[in-house]
Amino acid sequence: MSKPIVLITGATAGIGEATAEILAKNNFDLILTGRRNDRLEKIKSALKGSCKVHTLCFDIRDRKQVDQAIESLPPEWQNIDLLINNAGLASGFDMFHECDIDDWEVMIDTNLKGLLYMSRKVVPGMIKNGGGQIVNVGSIAGREVYEKGNVYCATKHAVEALSQAMRIDMLRHNIKVSTISPGMAETEFSLVRFKGDKEKSQIPYKGIVPLSAEDIAEAILFMVTRPSHVSVHDMLIMPSLQASVVHTLRE
Repeated sequence: MSKPIVLITGATAGIGEATAEILAKNNFDLILTGRRNDRLEKIKSALKGSCKVHTLCFDIRDRKQVDQAIESLPPEWQNIDLLINNAGLASGFDMFHECDIDDWEVMIDTNLKGLLYMSRKVVPGMIKNGGGQIVNVGSIAGREVYEKGNVYCATKHAVEALSQAMRIDMLRHNIKVSTISPGMAETEFSLVRFKGDKEKSQIPYKGIVPLSAEDIAEAILFMVTRPSHVSVHDMLIMPSLQASVVHTLRE
């Protein structure tokens, strides 16, 4: 009996990589995507023996690249059972009127349009096969806003709304749509937001034990291994010392 096939975007680090590792150990074959081919190949090599792995190196912000990548899948990889829309980022941390508009474009193109392009390309195959599941990685920023979060928060609010709408549209096709929304998590997130400034990237985590990528991956595993009659629509997962996006108890 063949293993279910999962496609994970943004699989070269953080939550995407951790999710690939845990699903490889739990009876899934993996299609891993990202923009860093060296990282994809390294992860593929590390998972060798646990499962079958197929890699696709492309930019989800580019619709043509998305189309070409999915259309290039060999026949044995075309029946995707599970899509994890993980790729996302924050770029910049400024007051609205001082933001770099290029940062806005990057966040909108990655967090929202990339998710749309991938889902639109994969869902028809799920419908043809009679079902599947989509997991959209959101954020606490999709429920609350905070100072200097402006457009990042807007993109994650859009992911939340889109997930709800997709869930309704996919109901008749036996496709589950789940959203997982992490609070403060120490991955590459802050390093990317602060454009490689390691000192600034550590400031949000001072005095608190944040979530790890593995914490989120374990929650995703739970969501995607429920019986067919159970659908985990939404999961908000926070560090113990974080009560809301701006309320934390620092030690």
